[in-house]
Amino acid sequence: MNPPTSPPLAAVPNAARVPAYKRILLKLSGEALMGDDPYGINREVIDRIVAEIGEVHDLGVQLAVVIGGGNIFRGVAPGAAGMDRATADYMGMLATIMNALALADALRRAGVESRVQSALRIDQVAEPYIRGRALRHLEERKVVIFAAGTGNPFFTTDTAAALRGREMGVDIVLKATKVDGVYTADPKKDASAKRYADLTFDEAIVRNLKVMDATALALCRDQTMLLKVFSIFKPGALKRVVMGEDEGTLVHC
Repeated sequence: MNPPTSPPLAAVPNAARVPAYKRILLKLSGEALMGDDPYGINREVIDRIVAEIGEVHDLGVQLAVVIGGGNIFRGVAPGAAGMDRATADYMGMLATIMNALALADALRRAGVESRVQSALRIDQVAEPYIRGRALRHLEERKVVIFAAGTGNPFFTTDTAAALRGREMGVDIVLKATKVDGVYTADPKKDASAKRYADLTFDEAIVRNLKVMDATALALCRDQTMLLKVFSIFKPGALKRVVMGEDEGTLVHC
């Protein structure tokens, strides 16, 4: 199946320039919140990300977010060496809840209403994940932030993004990274590396391109969901993706 195509925006009258997607899921890594800091949450970075989200929200796009916890703790990180893997993964889920609360607070300060839903019960600070309630929040134009991954150890937040994206019926899953797409090689190490404009899920899996983990890619493929990989550190990139411009790499069936 070929990826959907849109006419060049330059050829579309300004009045007709509407978002290419009505409902999206944004996958944010915990590491994205660190900026240049060695760990934790960088205030300038999270405020800039919120500004990007706010631009898309103002377009009328319904937006859900899955957030990681690698800036605080990861179950597969060196700090978890020697720990029971399930215990370490649960600790990582708690880290995602901290990040989700920080993002929700930053959105509130920016005037964007949001709700945090957690796959782990922690009712004092977050709603439990309830699909129907999450869908209602989206329809009411609240940003829904999904925390604690899938609520199960041994699954990454990439898999949680694919799962929640399918449950929410989003038009596309957007994976925000530090690189502006998927390359033939690491562009920081190989100057000749080329960015893919698009590729299939099977190509990404076979070539081991590290777009997402294999479970997440297979879930997106089997559910025929579109995936776009782009740089969250490139100003305006999120809006350009939502508007259907040539930004990042589109992964499709």
